[in-house]
Amino acid sequence: MSEITPATLEQAFRTACLSELEALKPGNVHIFADGHGMVVQDFVRSAEAASTVIVGRDLSVGQRIMAAVNSTWDAVGCNTNLGIILLSAPLLHAALNGRQTDLRARLVETLHGLTIEDARQAYQAIVRASPAGLGESEHHDVHAAPDVTLLEAMAEAQHRDRIAWQYAHDFNDIFAFGVQRYRETLSRWQWSAWATTSVYLGFLARFPDTHIARKFGSDMALQVQQQAQIHDDALLAMENPKLYQRTLLDFDNELKFRGINPGTSADLTVATLLAVTLENMVTGRALS
Repeated sequence: MSEITPATLEQAFRTACLSELEALKPGNVHIFADGHGMVVQDFVRSAEAASTVIVGRDLSVGQRIMAAVNSTWDAVGCNTNLGIILLSAPLLHAALNGRQTDLRARLVETLHGLTIEDARQAYQAIVRASPAGLGESEHHDVHAAPDVTLLEAMAEAQHRDRIAWQYAHDFNDIFAFGVQRYRETLSRWQWSAWATTSVYLGFLARFPDTHIARKFGSDMALQVQQQAQIHDDALLAMENPKLYQRTLLDFDNELKFRGINPGTSADLTVATLLAVTLENMVTGRALS
């Protein structure tokens, strides 16, 4: 097993964030095109800022979330990575503190150990980040002091937020789909950026992006999902994925012209890349 330390986790988190930026992700910010009033460098600076504070050895999950969001805002002054942080904090905590030889087993233990204090700190971070579409909820509203654990709060929100859904379902989208899709397409194409694009499109095609749904409504999210299904199938049919680059750039331009950003799918993609690396660390596999 590879030695897992805050330093190795810092590098893993930063690399996952930066690698996601190198992939063409229609509607989202990437090295091929900025968008939505943000540029790639905002996300690079965010990755650097969050990576140094999210991996402390003695931090709780809630402390990791709050520290990373605060550090990001100090660096860039806007919400670039709240979803990434919410997904990454328990993964990093599990890798650093778990004893099992299976990352997901460590994660399940971490999720079921979450506390009301974790919820309080996560609420504070969410309010500061103020993501698009954040309103008020009848149950466990983030503007109020929590009376449930972070896991319980996420379970209540799962029907409207796919990141919350991950907490309630042991990150099933990440492990049952994302990690498998990444490993399969990386093996096939030998091209990590295109494997990452395939993960992103796969998430966007599997369910309506909840970031889109919060901003534009469920009908728009479903429409984009249906478009993504066509592109996902077409990309998977390619022996050389680069031959589909122009078509995906056209899709990217269309979404950005309409102000549509599939942010949840991008967050899940970063979490997938991180999970792949952490699985390699936990099991001692050669890095891929």
